Amino acid sequence: MRVLAAALLTAFAAAPSLAAPPPPLDMEMIMANPDWIGPAVEDAYWGVDGREVYYSLKHDGTPVRDLYRVGANGGVPERLDPRAAANADGTKLVFDRDHRHAAFIRHGDVFLRDLGTGATVQVTRTEATESQPRFSLDGRLLTFRAGNEWFAYAVAGGPAGKAAVLEEKDDPSAKTSDDLEDDQQKLFSTLRGLRADEAAMKTEKDALAAADPGRAPAPFWLGKNVSVADTSLSPDGHWLLVVTQAKDADAGKIADLTHYVTDSGYAEPEATRAYVGRSDPAPQSLRLLDLSTHTSYDLDTKTLPGIGDDPLADLRAKTVAALRKDGKNDRADALAAPKTRPVIVNGEYSPGIVWSDDGHNVAVQLRAIDNKDRWIATVDFGRHTLVSQHRLTDKAWINWDGNDFGWLNDGRTLWYLSEESGFAQLYTRPLGGKATALTSGRFEVDHPVLSPDGGTFYVRSNKVAPYSYDIYRVPSTGGELRRVTQYGSLDDFSLSPDGRSLAVLHSSPYVPSQLSTVSVDGGAPRELTDTRKPGYKAREWIAPKIVEVPSSHGAGTIYAKFYGPADAAAAASRPAVIFVHGAGYLQNVHLSYPAYFREQMFHNLLVQRGYVVLDMDYRASKGYGRDWRTAIYRQMGHPELDDLLDGKAWLVKNQGVDSKRVGIYGGSYGGFMTLIALLRSPGEFAAGAALRPVSDWTSYNHEYTSNILNDPQIDPEVYATSSPINYADKLADPLLIEHGLIDDNVLASDSIRLYQRFIELHKKNFWMSLYPMERHGFVHADSWYDEYRRIDELFRERLERSP
Repeated sequence: MRVLAAALLTAFAAAPSLAAPPPPLDMEMIMANPDWIGPAVEDAYWGVDGREVYYSLKHDGTPVRDLYRVGANGGVPERLDPRAAANADGTKLVFDRDHRHAAFIRHGDVFLRDLGTGATVQVTRTEATESQPRFSLDGRLLTFRAGNEWFAYAVAGGPAGKAAVLEEKDDPSAKTSDDLEDDQQKLFSTLRGLRADEAAMKTEKDALAAADPGRAPAPFWLGKNVSVADTSLSPDGHWLLVVTQAKDADAGKIADLTHYVTDSGYAEPEATRAYVGRSDPAPQSLRLLDLSTHTSYDLDTKTLPGIGDDPLADLRAKTVAALRKDGKNDRADALAAPKTRPVIVNGEYSPGIVWSDDGHNVAVQLRAIDNKDRWIATVDFGRHTLVSQHRLTDKAWINWDGNDFGWLNDGRTLWYLSEESGFAQLYTRPLGGKATALTSGRFEVDHPVLSPDGGTFYVRSNKVAPYSYDIYRVPSTGGELRRVTQYGSLDDFSLSPDGRSLAVLHSSPYVPSQLSTVSVDGGAPRELTDTRKPGYKAREWIAPKIVEVPSSHGAGTIYAKFYGPADAAAAASRPAVIFVHGAGYLQNVHLSYPAYFREQMFHNLLVQRGYVVLDMDYRASKGYGRDWRTAIYRQMGHPELDDLLDGKAWLVKNQGVDSKRVGIYGGSYGGFMTLIALLRSPGEFAAGAALRPVSDWTSYNHEYTSNILNDPQIDPEVYATSSPINYADKLADPLLIEHGLIDDNVLASDSIRLYQRFIELHKKNFWMSLYPMERHGFVHADSWYDEYRRIDELFRERLERSP
C-alpha cells in the first residue's frame, strides 16, 4: 500500500501542469512564431480509390509543407517521407468517362493509372510544371498543359507531344518579294529552279504531316506584334483557343522600392507595379485554331451586346469639359471613349475558358476593361464567331469574385454564378435559352461542384446567417437547397471520386482548419485531424460574440464580433478598441478561424487588461450581397466610417464604454480606414494605429482601385475625396503609422508621403515605425512583436487613463 501511495503521489507531483492554469497571455507569446499553435490542414485532396485523403501541414520551424495521408473513414494520419511522397497519389485528379483510367499531377508531372490493373505510368518527366489533365470523351486521349503549351498523350501508349506550336513571329513563308527579287527570278532559271524545289519540299512535308498524326505539328505564326496571354485546348485535341495581347503594350512607369538589409550589404532596388490609371490592362483578343486543318480564325468581340456603350459617358463629358476649359486639350483628347470597349478574358480568380466534356462547345468569360460588364460567350465553330449567352452589367463594378462557370454533363447547358439578383447565386442556361435560378435568396453561394453523374451541385453558402457557412446541395435541374453539414464554419471541401462523400476543411475561432469526411446525404462527420499543440489547446480563449449593430445611416444591420468579459456588467467604464479588417472586400465576422488570428489573441490580451474590442464587417465587406459590396463606389472611406462610428455608439450605449477612451487600429484597408477615422472625424477616437495603410489612392494599383473609383483621369474628384492625405490638416489625435519597407502591395511611400505632409503642417503626436525586411503581410516574429508592442503602448498611454 505504501508503495502504491508513493507512486500515486509521485505521479501527481510529476504532472502539476495538468491542473495548473496556463500563465496569463503576454505579447511575446501571442506574436511568436505560430508553430506553437499548430498548423492548419491545407490542400486536402482525395486519393484515386477514394479510400484515403491527402493533405499538407507546415513543418515546424520552416516554410516546408509535409504531405500526410489518412483513411477516409478514420485512422491515424501518416506523414509521408520523401520516398512515400514520391509514390503518393497526386492532385488535379481526373477520370475518363468509363472510369477505366485516372490521371493526376505529382510533383509537377503527369501520371496515368489503369484502374483495372492499378498500373501507373509516368507520362512526363520535365522541369516544367504540368497542369490541367483531362481525358477526351472517348477516353483515348489525355491532354495537359505546361505554361501556355498544350500536350496530347495517347492513353493506349504515348508518346506525349505538343498539340500545337505557337510562334510569336511573322510567317516566313508569307514574305512578299520586292521588284529586285522579281527581276532575279525572271533573269536566272537556276534561282527559279531552287524556289520550285523549296515549294515542292514544303508541299510534300505538309502532305506527310497531314497524313501522319505522329509527326510534330506545323507552327502557327501568330505575328511578331502579339504575345500569348493564355491558351485552352479542347478535350479531343481538335481546337485551341489562344488569348493574345499586344507585345508592346505600355505597362506604364513602374514604381520601385529599396531593400536596405541585404545579403550583399548594398541597398538594392526592386521594381513593383504601375499606379492606377497610368496604364490600363492590355486589351486581349481571341484566336481560334483548328488543329486538324491547321487554320486560324479571329473571334471578334464587337458582337457582344453593349460592347459599344460607354457607361462612363456622363463622367467622361464632365471631366473633358473641365480640361478643355483649363486649356488642357491634349489630356481631354486622350479621354475619348473607344468605339468598341476593350476586353480581357476574366480568368484571374476562376478559369476564363471552359470546354464541354465532348469538346463540341466552349464558353469564354470576358470582362470589359472599364469593369462594368461581364459576358459569357460560346463559339460557333462553323461560323467562327462568338455568341453571347449571358451579360452581367453593374453600374459600379463587376465583382472579381463569384464568377465560376462551366457545363452540365450534356455539354449543351451552361451553369454560372451571377450577382444579378443582388446576391451571388447559381444559374443554368441551355445554349440560346432562358436561365433557371437553382438558388435564390438574400444569401450567397460559392464554390459550386457538380457531382460525377451531373445530377447535383454542392455549394458553400451562408444561407442560415451571413456569418455561418456550410455545404448545401441542390439538383442540377432545380429543386430544394438542402443543408449537408452543420458546422457553421465550413472553409473548403472536395467531392470524392464516387460522388458519395465530401472531404471537408472546417475550423472555429481558435481552431485552425481541420479535416473531416461526411456523406453527401449529411449525418455525423468523421473527424480525421486535430493539429493543435497541447500548450495552445490548454488555454481558454474568449469566444467572440457576434452582435448586430444598427446603422444610423439606413444601411440596416452591421455584423460585428464583440470581445469582452464574461460578465457584461463588468464592462462599464472600460476603454474600448475597434479593429478594422483589411482587404475591403473581406469577411472577418464569421465562425471560422480568422486570417487575423494574431489580432484575435491581441484582443484577448486587451480584454485581460480591462478593454472591450469590436471587430466590424463594415460596408464593402464580403458575404452581404452586391449593394453592401458596392456601397463604397466613388466614395471610399465614407460609408465605412459611418459604420465604424455606429459601432462606437453601440459600445457606448450597450457596453458602458467611455466615449473618450475608444481607440482604433487596422492594417491595409483597415489602416486606410484608421487614417480616415482620425482625419475625417477628429476627436472621435482617442488614438489610432494605421498599419501599411493606403494614404493616397492615386498611388495604389490599377486592378483594385479602378473598379471602385474608376480611372483618376476620368474621375479625379473621387480620388481627392477618398484619399486620407487630402485630410492631413485635420490630424488632432495621436496616430501611429507602421509599414514594411519592402511592401510591394501598398508601397511604403504611401506612409512616408503622408508623414512628410504632417511635418509640413506642423502636426504633433504622430509617429512612424518602418520594418526593413517586411512586405505587406509580415512574416517575422520579431517584427510582429515590435509592431504590436508599439500599438499596445499607444493604447496604454492614451486609453487607460482618463482624459
